[in-house]
Amino acid sequence: MRQPTFFLSHGGGPWPFMDGDYRQAHAKLEASLQALPATLPEKPKAILMISAHWEETAFTVMTSPAPGMLYDYGGFPPHTYEVVYPAPGDPALAERVVALIEAAGLPAARDAQRGFDHGAFCTLVPMYPDADVPVVQLSLKRGLNPANHLALGRALAPLRDEGVLILGSGFSFHNLRLMFNGAGTAPSVAFDAWLQAALPAPDGRAERLQAWEQAPAARQAHAREEHLLPLMVAAGAAEGDAGQCSYHEADYLGGITASSFRFG
Repeated sequence: MRQPTFFLSHGGGPWPFMDGDYRQAHAKLEASLQALPATLPEKPKAILMISAHWEETAFTVMTSPAPGMLYDYGGFPPHTYEVVYPAPGDPALAERVVALIEAAGLPAARDAQRGFDHGAFCTLVPMYPDADVPVVQLSLKRGLNPANHLALGRALAPLRDEGVLILGSGFSFHNLRLMFNGAGTAPSVAFDAWLQAALPAPDGRAERLQAWEQAPAARQAHAREEHLLPLMVAAGAAEGDAGQCSYHEADYLGGITASSFRFG
């Protein structure tokens, strides 16, 4: 059965492993991620995760059968640098991903050492807390060209019929300076409104995404677009399918509008 694809806003740092106000600030996001597996046609055989927190010169695939952890954040409690998400890797899927990328004429590489970064494990912990679904992580390509990442998604589309759930993990608004100085509310609202209008209809969606910098408040929402590019992969892998908002809140961390989207 064909799996949908998702662009997920993944929240800040190691929030699933924290308590108190910071964890509570992610309550709506956590509930959406916990509910996601029940919306799928069947339990995935594996997950292909494209995280905003990994960039390489070629699209690089994690090949380890037992990936470790990458604590790519700072300033959090000591225990968050010891947490583990013990999902197995899937070397066979990794090789399938490399083959699909290369068949599309795109550059591919392998990495046997990379561990799960927080863009990956912070979405996976609420979804599959038992870590019982194999996970392969895939990098973005440096240069962050939208067309390249849409093309990557198109190349990966056959995996949807092979039991693989494709997840793009980033954030619909990612400007930490504006987020923390209280100036992010208006640009996050404006850019989110553009996403809500641009993503549902498949006709012309790729063209709209390639021209994302023309959207209202685009460069305020994404001063650097690495947190938006996983959306291009998810949309490219479901190019003919309608999109819908799967998570939305207007007060993330005290004032940011944030969303996630499903395709197919």
